[in-house]
This record gives sequence, structure tokens and C-alpha cells, in this order.
Amino acid sequence: MLGSFRRFADTWVAKVFFVVLVASFGLWGVGDVIRNLDNDKALAVVGPTRVELPEAMEAYRRQLQQVSRMFGADTQPTAEIRKAVAGQVVERLISTAALNNKVAELGLVVPDEALRQAIFGMQAFRGADGKFNRANFEQILRNNNLTEQRFLSLMRVDLAQRQLIEALRAGSASPDVLTRIVYQFQREQRVASAVELPFAAAHLAAPPTEQALARYYDNNQQRYASPEYRRIRAVVMSPETLAGEVQVSDDEIKAAYTARQAEFSTAEKRSVQVLLAQDEATARKLAAAWQPNVDWAAIQKQAEAAGASGVELDSAAEAEFPAPELGHAVFTATANMVPEPVHSALGWHVIKVTKIAPGISRSLESVSEQLRARLAAEKATDLLYERANKVEDALAAGTTLENLPGDMGLAAVTGTLDAQGNTPDGTAAPIPGPAELRPALIQAAFQAKKGDVAHLVQAPNAKDGTQSFYAVEIEDITPPEVKKLDQVINAVRADWTREQMRHAQEEAAAKLLTATKGGQSLATAAAALGAQVHLLPPTTREDAAPGVPSQLVAPLFSLKPGEVTMVELPSSFIVAVLDRVIDPDPAADPAGVGQIADALGKSIADDTEATFVLTLRNQAKPQVNRAQLESLSQAE
Repeated sequence: MLGSFRRFADTWVAKVFFVVLVASFGLWGVGDVIRNLDNDKALAVVGPTRVELPEAMEAYRRQLQQVSRMFGADTQPTAEIRKAVAGQVVERLISTAALNNKVAELGLVVPDEALRQAIFGMQAFRGADGKFNRANFEQILRNNNLTEQRFLSLMRVDLAQRQLIEALRAGSASPDVLTRIVYQFQREQRVASAVELPFAAAHLAAPPTEQALARYYDNNQQRYASPEYRRIRAVVMSPETLAGEVQVSDDEIKAAYTARQAEFSTAEKRSVQVLLAQDEATARKLAAAWQPNVDWAAIQKQAEAAGASGVELDSAAEAEFPAPELGHAVFTATANMVPEPVHSALGWHVIKVTKIAPGISRSLESVSEQLRARLAAEKATDLLYERANKVEDALAAGTTLENLPGDMGLAAVTGTLDAQGNTPDGTAAPIPGPAELRPALIQAAFQAKKGDVAHLVQAPNAKDGTQSFYAVEIEDITPPEVKKLDQVINAVRADWTREQMRHAQEEAAAKLLTATKGGQSLATAAAALGAQVHLLPPTTREDAAPGVPSQLVAPLFSLKPGEVTMVELPSSFIVAVLDRVIDPDPAADPAGVGQIADALGKSIADDTEATFVLTLRNQAKPQVNRAQLESLSQAE
């Protein structure tokens, strides 16, 4: 059940559970179960199961390392961080032990063959040929500090727990009453009339005086300051920076091409007109009547008169036809000819192929460089973790970024930038690595202090799932500097004008709101201001319809018909009156109801699972050894 606790953390049951735990754990996080074990060597006892310190130590060190990578924590975490991580690890092990007790009680087992198939089916362990690769398997285990025996044990436990949990979740379904209520809530639509007052449309009586501009500048000086700049030195490590060290052989490319050939091939597709008759005699009469000069509309009428039916299939592969005999006939027929009728379990088919789109198969030569790059990236990803550990060790030993070995596969960057990642000339600072790394590195640079020791930090995963690392040092800090009024006079004038125009439209919108609340129609109140009323399209709670500002949706769903609201948008104010509410009809949208029922069923299953795990934990009455927990939180 390695994945169940991730789902558990997102449920309302878990949220209540953790509130109770936080209140009762006190300093340790597991204080409610620390009792009567001071002389026992086990870290915890959960019913008949003992959680030993070495098992917890292994999990604790892995999680502490993950926390350090995620948040860039010091290599010597604080006592509070260690205690928090220790508490999380112990709580997870207690819940797992409680679930394992139930698995054992029910006699659930995982045969060796089932374990083997599960591991061989994991994508992460496959090689270039698409099959299980022993080298990949061992490399990933090393990267995660797992022995093969320990991994197999974890997998066996996980599969056994899945048997129990999946059986528990299987019966979860949303009641019809709940589904209808949620459907009506989500699909309800509201229609409003609105008046929009753009800031740019406001008219000012007079331009600003010098005194007004000076006063505005004095009140907003920080707006006209140059940003803080930081000169940084950083290193980045990603599959791209390591790709140059990876070699991919021609044999590996050939094996990958064979394994992924379907990816580089497009099946032939055909468009066809088909008549379906229930007897051979009718089919043959229709085939004889369907001559080249008889169009589809005419032959369909003849078919209907004879009790047959017609259908057109556009651009379909052979496997997509509802009967194999029909698919074979279509793909052996000549275009625009009517062959002999063909029989299938569906009846007798008369066909005419109207279009043929030949299949395309890209050769090994045409995709070899694409495969080479992909395989190199996969190998570089495996190498990434090995190098990350070496860089971490070097930094922990006091090596500066400038003095890191040149054979680590690091991309170095040095330069000056502001908190938005721009250089003093206004261009984006060149930072290597995936797009997700850039904001993380810039944020870290502006959170660090000059003289801080650099640490290797794991960046957020890229969209394709690949990971990367970075480390940053601050070489110098240039504080913000307020510019003089004569240097920014044009910007001050533009800002003053923009603010006055916004204020004018705010007053106009407030008058419109007050008049409408006072009993005037929106159209009458708008006409007095020279504004026009627009009817907005129907919108739901979750997705603003095109033309409906997202900021207006929530207020609209808090109104009763005839009530008015006022909302500020980025460049305008909008005043809207709710005209009507459109209630959805579940009977008219079975597909939509089905989607909501599926989503609710999954949510109910998640909560059922979480409640079950929590119940098992409480029934086991876990006890934790205070001394062992203390030693766990102090482990290196």
C-alpha cells in the first residue's frame, strides 16, 4: 500500500485525523502512544507486530534526505526538523503495521509469480528493448538506497495490501440522490446583464499639476526604485547537462526501434460506405443495384425499402471495424468498386471503399537520431542521481561551487539578476535547465544571504517527469535605489493619470450600483451615465463562460434574481444584475451524470480506505518507545 497514504492525506478524514494528532502529539507527534515500552528494544508495538529501530532508521534517513533535497535544508537539519520527520516516519510505519496485521489475519498472500510479473511490468525497470532490464533495476535501487531483498519485501507487502484495499474500494459508489444533488450544483447556470466601465474610458477634467505629480511621487517613491540586484554563482545538473557523457550504441538504437516500432508507424486507413442486410438474397440484390453511377443517397433509399440499413465509416483502420470479416473485406477491396457481399455475425455487408489513406512506416534511419537522443536522456537520468550524491558530498566537505570538479556534468552560470530573473539591461538571465528549474533557482538566490554555504537542491519535476538539481551562492548584493523625480517624471505622470481614471470609474460604478439597489433598472441607471448594458452568456460555477469574467462568477452565484453586484477587473469595473437561474436536467445529460457519479465514487472509495486504515490503527492500540524514538530523531 505504498500509494494509499498519499491518497489518505487528501481526504477529509485524514484532515480531521491529523488535527487530532497535532493536538495530542505535543513535541514528538506520537505522544499519545508513548507508554510502557521504556524497557523494550522495539521502537513500537502495533498489536502483534513489532516495529524495530533498524527498519525505522532506514525509512527515516530516506525521508530526511528527501526533505533536504526538496527544501534545500542544511546538511545538519535542526532538532525540530528531525523530530518532525521522525514523527512522520513512525506514524506511517504504525499505520502500515496495522494494515499488515489485517492482511495476515485474513491470510492474504502474494505468490512469487505475481510478484515477478508486477516487477517485470514496471516501466521504470524496462530497457531500450521494452523488456525488464536488470541493470536499470539495480541502478534505481541504488539511487534509492534499497537492497534487492528489501525492495522485494516492500513490493510483496504492497501487493498484499492492494488485495485488501482494492476489495474494500470495489463496492464504493455514489448514491443517486447525492449524484443528482452534486450534478445540479455543478451544472446550474446563471445569466446576468452587465455594464462594464473601462478605466481607459474615463475622462479627466484637467491634466495633473507639477505639485500633484510631486506629491504622488513622494507618496510612492518605492515604486520608482531600481530593483535589488544579486550577483550569483550557480551550478545546474539535469539530464541535458549529462547527455554529452552518455554513449548510445547502434545496437541499442535498433533494439529500441524494434520495441517501439508501433510508435513510428501509422496504419492504413480506409473510408467506406456499408449496407447491412439480414439475408444473402437481399445483400446480392443491393450489390447488383449499386453500380458506379448510383450514388450513396439513392442506394440508401433502396436499402431502406428492402429492410436493410446504411452507414458510412470514415478513416478507420482494419482493427476498428465491428466485425473482422467486414474489416478484411474492406481492406482487400478496390476503391469505388462493389465486391461480393460478405457475411459476419452482424449480417450480410455490401461495401464500397470511397477513400484509401496508405499506412506510413518510418524507417530506422529516419528516427535513429530521435531514438539516440531519447535513449541518451534516459541514461543521463540514471546517471543524475549518482552525480547528485557526489556533488552533495563535495559541498558538505566545504567545496565551493567555483571549485567543484569539472567532470561532474554541471552547467555553471554566473551573473547579475533581479528577483524576476532579469539582468540590469532588462533581458532574461540565461539559466540552463528545464523551465521549472528557473523560478526555483531565482527564488533560492533571493532567499539566501551573502556568505551562505551552497547546498544541492532538487528542482520541481519538469513536465516530462525528468528531474534536475541546482546549487547557488551569492557573490554580491546591490540594494534598491530610488530614482529622482526628473528621471521618472513620465512614469509618474502615467501612473497618476491611470489611478485618477480608475478612481473616476469606481465612483461611476458605485453610483450605478446604488441606483440599481434603489429600484432603478440597470438599463435606466446605465443610460444616465452614457453606458450600455450587455447580456452575458449563461455560466456555471466551475467554468466561466466565454465573455464572463472569472472574478464575476462567485458573486453571481451568491445573488438572487434581480440582485446586483459590483466587481473590479484588472482594467475596469463591472456592475451586473442576475437575470435568471437555469436549473439543469439530469435526465437530459446521462453522460454528465455518469462522470459525476464516477468522481464521487472514487472520492467515497478514498474516504472509505482512509477510515479503514485509521480504524485499524486505533484498534491496534500502538505503543512507542520514548528512548528509541529519541535515538531515531538524532540519527545521522
